[in-house]
Amino acid sequence: MKLTEQKQALADIFVSAAGPQTKLAARELRCYLGLMTGIAFEIVEECDPARKIIALEQINADSELGDEGFRFTSSERGLTISGGKRGLLYGVYEMLERLGCRFFTSKDEFIPFTPEVDLPDWNETVKPVFEYRHHNTREIEAHQRFALKLRINGSNISEQFGGNMKYALFVHSLNRILPLEKYGKEHPEYYSMRDGVRYIPENPALMQVCLTNPEVLQIAIENVRRILQENPDCRIISISQMDNQSFCTCPECAAVDQAEGSSSGTMLRFVNAIADALKEEFPQVIFDTLAYQYTRPVSGLTRPRENVCVRLCSIECCFSHAMEKCDDTTRGVQHPDGTHSDFVTDLRNWSKVCNRMYIWDYLTCFSHYAAPHPNWRTLQPNMQFFAKNNVKGVFEQANSKYGGGPDLIELRQYVVAKLLWDPDCDVEKHITEFLNYFYGDAADAVREYMNAVCDKCEQDNIHVGFNDLPTADFMTEDMLDIYDEILDRAAKAVAADPLRAFRVARIRFCTEYLRLKRKAMLQNEVDGKELNDFFNRWRAYGFTRMHEWVDLDLAHYAFLKGKWRGEELLKHWAEEAAEIV
Repeated sequence: MKLTEQKQALADIFVSAAGPQTKLAARELRCYLGLMTGIAFEIVEECDPARKIIALEQINADSELGDEGFRFTSSERGLTISGGKRGLLYGVYEMLERLGCRFFTSKDEFIPFTPEVDLPDWNETVKPVFEYRHHNTREIEAHQRFALKLRINGSNISEQFGGNMKYALFVHSLNRILPLEKYGKEHPEYYSMRDGVRYIPENPALMQVCLTNPEVLQIAIENVRRILQENPDCRIISISQMDNQSFCTCPECAAVDQAEGSSSGTMLRFVNAIADALKEEFPQVIFDTLAYQYTRPVSGLTRPRENVCVRLCSIECCFSHAMEKCDDTTRGVQHPDGTHSDFVTDLRNWSKVCNRMYIWDYLTCFSHYAAPHPNWRTLQPNMQFFAKNNVKGVFEQANSKYGGGPDLIELRQYVVAKLLWDPDCDVEKHITEFLNYFYGDAADAVREYMNAVCDKCEQDNIHVGFNDLPTADFMTEDMLDIYDEILDRAAKAVAADPLRAFRVARIRFCTEYLRLKRKAMLQNEVDGKELNDFFNRWRAYGFTRMHEWVDLDLAHYAFLKGKWRGEELLKHWAEEAAEIV
């Protein structure tokens, strides 16, 4: 149907029941149709039989569409978009994207100007592949409307914007369930035994719990119950190990580990017991735990309950090759009997026994945010691998710091969001559209730079982890020369375009940082003035951190002390305070 003709709107936006999400959907549709056409559309609650309508209909969450599915239905009257509280909003953005709109970043949108708009006949139902989709770049976390447009549902999104899959406790939660400061002094038996001694660290981040102690289980049940009562809007709670290797080796825990063939069995028995105790009181809650490092291999005997989710973490993986095709045999996880299994094997094994499996995946080099991360060709095959193996949710951990980073973070967050919604989407199209808009005449050169990084890793079979030092062969001086030559051409192409020139200049910090860091560490050469200038410009371009856990002052001190990372100057990474901006 025609939406416009001769500078007049031929259709109204019809809402019959206007809850907060429906009101927002109607306003968004009116806003973007106005931007596209230069014509004012009306939101109406009563239909004029003589006019076409775009009807917005919010469906109860108990329907087949749930909170996130949506349906397009065309008729003689016009188009109906129906969906759940997020699905209705997703349907509006889907309509706009099909008409040519693009939501690249929170500030960068392409809205085509087309005074005459024809709306095709659409009759289809759309649902996401993954029920849980989380991506933690600072821009997504800070801008709810942008997160909504990217169809992210794991970030902190208010009810007005459709809400989210909200956690009562997120991962590494045992210290909040059995606080060390509350129980540690009087009950050391509640915590892990190492080398025959109960391990009570000063830093709560370094603790683990004795999971076979029956008193620990009862305390955990009561504390989890209290936390859920205090957070009635939360659908998930994580009951998961702390981020260290100090798991309990007391005779009881060790015996269960051996019987299960994996420490995941000991953890899963503990989580299952909590889930069983609380399932009637909290029937909508998912009890989530980690399959992480020593708990990554599947348990041999115990199976997750129906209301338990297992989140498998890919921290050991190579990210420069697709997971199913990588031939690096050094990244397995050891079982209690001394054997090893790789991530692909562990994921496939969990998929056979777990009805709700989530993934925690990694998208950058956390020890050196400025290092180019060669995962552009592995993002889609890995997401497709997750989808075909019964994965229900994915969290993609990225550089989450306030200033972001120079390694094409805006493009990566956009592409990853598209894959989280549809792992089979046209990734090449999304990359091309983004590059053309965001980098203008430098788009081809930026793509050449991305290809050069990936080509080197493929040709030389270079395996790249999540936390590597910048010493791999795709970051040697001769390769940095190649990258700089490409980026020189990118800069020249947009020399007369200040905005795009600024964006290309941000990418240049990748090679500049690597030259300075490699020179300091491999040649023991630090030019104080050169370093001072670099840090001043790093701040001026809006970046905050170079490493995940330390601020710029400590990052600079690491250069002067001859350390690869500022974290080397801490007793433990968990000491570092929150980011100051």
